[in-house]
Amino acid sequence: MARTEGVVAVEEQVVVSGGPAGKANDWGAIIGGALGAIAVSIILFTAGTGFGVSTVEPWSFANRAPETFAIGTGIWLIVMQWLSAGFGGYLAGRLREKWIGVRTDEVLFRDTAHGFLAWALATVIVAALFAVGTGIAGTAAAVTAEPGTVSEAADAAAAMSQKALEAAANFSIFTAISLLVGGFIGAVAGGLGGYHRDAV
Repeated sequence: MARTEGVVAVEEQVVVSGGPAGKANDWGAIIGGALGAIAVSIILFTAGTGFGVSTVEPWSFANRAPETFAIGTGIWLIVMQWLSAGFGGYLAGRLREKWIGVRTDEVLFRDTAHGFLAWALATVIVAALFAVGTGIAGTAAAVTAEPGTVSEAADAAAAMSQKALEAAANFSIFTAISLLVGGFIGAVAGGLGGYHRDAV
């Protein structure tokens, strides 16, 4: 520290946490955000079943026919995806390691990427669990069914009505829209979480 004509010059040191030389992604924050998103999805899915707006009963193998898919169910799927993606993305951005002395646009990109990756990981895990659960349920139903019942079930599946096909198509469209917007919301929420982290 040097003193010149009443002006005090102080040497400033910047401590960089993370930074360009550090890790570009924080998998702990991503996994934490994904787990948070999955937990919120389970809560909302169960609530939707209780309210009667879900086409699938998560704790039962005897689910409703696809003809029962309605607009209310589609809206609930979208809301459920958006809320869980927003929560998981925000959590991932907020928990990511803080960088000091790095350009603002790079920090924003990393935060949004962490939010998006948390959403993507949660989506892949839920899809895998759903596929495994559906496979187990189908195998159990085929094993416990009587020989005549299996052939009748195959005939009934082959003769699926046009209404059921339209309901399945609507379900797919609503799910695709929900997932696309959910990824965007997860990324934006990650940026928001990073902004709040840096504001502390």
